[in-house]
Amino acid sequence: MDEAPLILTLGLDAASFTRLDALRRAHFPPERNYLSAHLTLFHALPGAMLAEISANLETLAAGTPPPALHFAGLRSLGRGVAFTVESPALVRLRGLLASAWHGLLGAQDRQGFRPHVTVQNKVEPAAARALLAELENDFTSWEGQGVSLLLWHYRGGPWEPAGTFALTGSDKPAGR
Repeated sequence: MDEAPLILTLGLDAASFTRLDALRRAHFPPERNYLSAHLTLFHALPGAMLAEISANLETLAAGTPPPALHFAGLRSLGRGVAFTVESPALVRLRGLLASAWHGLLGAQDRQGFRPHVTVQNKVEPAAARALLAELENDFTSWEGQGVSLLLWHYRGGPWEPAGTFALTGSDKPAGR
């Protein structure tokens, strides 16, 4: 039985992912950048429950339309910078999962959910302030979309894929 914690992220549309991942590669310290750009939904789900969690995600994803994402602005992380994401549909989806998995959640995942994509972290505060100012100087918000739920094993280094669940539901009422 695999006891490594599981991380759940939202897969982004190709254009948003490409843009954010390029910024992450350019500004995240290379010796600490094990990952592509991502939007974390849950930081530590129990690895021993992989089968049950995967089954939940498969069912949920099949009935969930891809949520619209509004990349609304930038946020200082103190030692980094993140893009803020506004999405009522994503907040509802994450809330549904949090309710279903309430007994499985650690302290970090029980806190409030503030969707974001980190493009820089673990740098000196002055470097983070400089990047924030640079990005804010020509920032324009944009629209994107969540396309999948991505489940990962966390074993201390790069994350290992544990499952991909395409969001394939429809916003259209049944029978149309």
